[in-house]
Amino acid sequence: MERRKFIQSGLLTGLSVGIGGATLSSPVLSSNNRDGKPFNMNYAPHDGMFKNNAGNDFIDQIKFMHDQGFNAIEDNGMPGRPVEQQTKIGDTLAKLGMDMGVFVLDKGGNGANSLAAGKPEYIDIFLKGCRQAVEIAKRTNAKWVNVVPGDFERHLPIGIQTANVIESLRRGVEILEPHGLIIILEPLSDTPNLFLRSPDQAYMICKAVNSPFCKFLYDIYHMQRNMGNLITHIDECWDEIAYYQIGDVPGRKEPTTGEINYKNIFKHLHEKGYKGILGMEHGISKPGKEGEMSLIKTYREVDSFI
Repeated sequence: MERRKFIQSGLLTGLSVGIGGATLSSPVLSSNNRDGKPFNMNYAPHDGMFKNNAGNDFIDQIKFMHDQGFNAIEDNGMPGRPVEQQTKIGDTLAKLGMDMGVFVLDKGGNGANSLAAGKPEYIDIFLKGCRQAVEIAKRTNAKWVNVVPGDFERHLPIGIQTANVIESLRRGVEILEPHGLIIILEPLSDTPNLFLRSPDQAYMICKAVNSPFCKFLYDIYHMQRNMGNLITHIDECWDEIAYYQIGDVPGRKEPTTGEINYKNIFKHLHEKGYKGILGMEHGISKPGKEGEMSLIKTYREVDSFI
């Protein structure tokens, strides 16, 4: 049995609530212990987002996030954390009944070691990252791993580059699928040199890989910068999107600080039945403890679409 499932089963008590004739057991660490009720959508803060209120220790921050009503975290840099810290994070999430969101597969960086190039040495680095990701996922009970294919390879035709990426991803899936770990491709707007930049491109690649263990991440910040027309693209690519991230434009701060109508987007995702994580991959517009509490208030406002 996985550590998280074992801990959660151990925390279940005889505290029962009857609903519609059914009896449900509630974990010891329930929402009754929280300062804030759970949100309608599963927003996931990251390390440092609440350090002014909770301190620098990530474990303490996770507990604070839970108390404020958040049910998930994400941590891009998880592969760089010591094994014992990864384990402690996983155990803490399990005790609190929280989800582990995406972490970034270690392949040398977003632009580096491009899978589009088809070079064996780059593919080897990617596959090594896949094997490492399996071990990290076991410690943290993660289900998703972020993959950025890398830079556009200008000396190769786009069709050859695309075929190289598809073949590499299929090999990655062979490693990850037996462990229930899903590759999440991410189109980005950081630089025009990146191979993967649009949702339709990611959609086509996922269709070609043809596996439920290869989907893509729709980062609303990046897709507004690259494409716009956000809800239309979400609907067009719906069946291949497994994860969302948040950030307003311009500035990459929290919702309501820019031009994106996040309340409408969250309402749309909710009405379509999205139950997954929305990673809060953005900065905070106001400083200090007050800024962090203002951030929570803002999420309460954009989450109040029901």
